[in-house]
Amino acid sequence: MQVTETINDGLKRGYQITVTASELDAKVTEKLKEAQPDIAMKGFRKGKVPLPLLKKQYGQRLLGEAMQEEIDGAMSAHLKESGHRPAQQPSMKMANEDWKEGDDVTVEVEYEALPDVPELDFSELKLTRLTVTPDEASVDEALKNLASSAQRFENKEGAAEEGDQVVIDFVGKKDGEPFEGGAADDYPLVLGSNSFIPGFEDQLKGVAAGDEKVLTITFPEDYGAQHLAGAEVTFDVTVKEVKAPAEAEIDDDLAKQFGAEDLEALKGQIRDRLAQEYKGAARAVAKRRLLDVLDETVSFELPQGLVDAEARQIAHQLWHEENPDVKGHDHPTIEPTEEHVKLAERRVKLGLFLAEVGTRAEVQVTDAEMTQAVMQQARQYPGQERQFFEFVQQNAGMRQQLQAPIFEDKVVDMIFDKADVTETEVTKEELQAEVEKLDEDEAPAT
Repeated sequence: MQVTETINDGLKRGYQITVTASELDAKVTEKLKEAQPDIAMKGFRKGKVPLPLLKKQYGQRLLGEAMQEEIDGAMSAHLKESGHRPAQQPSMKMANEDWKEGDDVTVEVEYEALPDVPELDFSELKLTRLTVTPDEASVDEALKNLASSAQRFENKEGAAEEGDQVVIDFVGKKDGEPFEGGAADDYPLVLGSNSFIPGFEDQLKGVAAGDEKVLTITFPEDYGAQHLAGAEVTFDVTVKEVKAPAEAEIDDDLAKQFGAEDLEALKGQIRDRLAQEYKGAARAVAKRRLLDVLDETVSFELPQGLVDAEARQIAHQLWHEENPDVKGHDHPTIEPTEEHVKLAERRVKLGLFLAEVGTRAEVQVTDAEMTQAVMQQARQYPGQERQFFEFVQQNAGMRQQLQAPIFEDKVVDMIFDKADVTETEVTKEELQAEVEKLDEDEAPAT
């Protein structure tokens, strides 16, 4: 077997691998000898079939398998000896396309090797991390939002309006006879909620407590109950109360609605939640600043194939975001712009750098971390969680997709631990402004 270098240009490598006919024949013979003890053939006892007869019977079938194994073995030995790590799957093609049995096999192999990634002394990095302490105004604002979500109603005088609640008794009738499921007592109905069939709530606008009214309603043609679909019916309605919406009082009773012991305990929970939200946002800003510093500091040659693939993916994704009505991929070819390529170069460089840093530091994603990531993703498919778990177990690409951001975040945290980080107290408005810049800086011009 012979391996000859044909391309050596930057990260691009090309090789010609030649497997001689005698090597292939030896490999086929080896395979036949391994199988010989288990082969039986008419006229021979099991394991006693002569090798020449086996080669005549099975040699042609084993030749392709032997060829692939020899080439794969040569490629593996070459990569181990050279230390190269292909950035993408190497391309392989037969050089002698008119090959016939008895000829040597020549295969041309091309790939881009992953570059040597420089090491960096992270203790020399000077970074800033923003911190925000939840203030009373933010806590009060959150309390008001909770109070508005815990809507209650108070009795009012006069006519019912949109948004009011009417407490009613009603009986539905078809052809003058009550129908099943068409009656209720003391039913609280918010006008404008569209929780009843069309026309029901509109006819109750203007009623007052004590009113009695007969509503005439036509059920939709596609109504679920077949005996009522498209039917005209009446509802005898007695209005018992009319109530107007009122905000809940911010007190201990409100706190208990949300599982807290009292108002102070609820405020404490809100402060903790806000602190976690601010911490997460501040980390996202700090991570972007770190990546910006690394992008400016680190330099090495990039595999062009990875950059091109990433640029095409960015262009494709942005095109679909701008054309949400196009669900498929039967659209014109989308050519990446210079901005797409620039962003792709940044992503590829930082991705390779962080991957190498994590590998050198032996950063690992634990089984518990992966399980948590799968569970979070599975929540997006209610009722199909088990199927999603099975899909992840059987799909290595999906597992890698879930693992990659966890690995990256662990590497980033490790760098933060080693870097010179200064914490700066800011307002929530200043933090929000920094968060808003993240998407603006990431999106290329199109």
